[in-house]
Amino acid sequence: MDIGTKIRALRNRKKITIAQMCEGTGLSKGFISNVENNNTSPSISTLSTIAGFLGVPLPYLLLEKKQHMRVVRKDARTNSSFNNLKIEHLSSKGGIRMMIVEFPPGASIGEPHSHEGEECHLVMEGKVLAEQGEESFIVEEGDSFSWNASVPHYVKNIGDSKAVVLISIYSDTELNDVL
Repeated sequence: MDIGTKIRALRNRKKITIAQMCEGTGLSKGFISNVENNNTSPSISTLSTIAGFLGVPLPYLLLEKKQHMRVVRKDARTNSSFNNLKIEHLSSKGGIRMMIVEFPPGASIGEPHSHEGEECHLVMEGKVLAEQGEESFIVEEGDSFSWNASVPHYVKNIGDSKAVVLISIYSDTELNDVL
């Protein structure tokens, strides 16, 4: 982990001198310098003190680079299709995937299917039939629904015009075959 570099970057971004940090944390200049240069590994208690002084939650200091915020610019989104559905991917790969799915009239996700994870849907436009197990609901613009995706589920546009649905899928594992 590169905690020291992150601490230095936060301190510099907030325009805090090492002297101010020493005064605010009670740590010595040499110790802070060693931490920022990754020459020493501070205890969790010391990291908590530093995080508090810098105004960030302790877990932020412990995040690896790949766990930091990811931004997908509108013009950098990827698009795909599945069963005549147009899919615009809003998030990069990770535990949470978000996409906007456009269902032409009569289009569906195909046969009821299941996979690991949780799903949440927001109908942005149109009218769809949402089925999971023995339950079914007609949902329209502004309505949302969610489910445990391990139970077979199905979504179909039952309106006369396209339906647009924002879908968020959370899973602990990589989902390759889901939309």
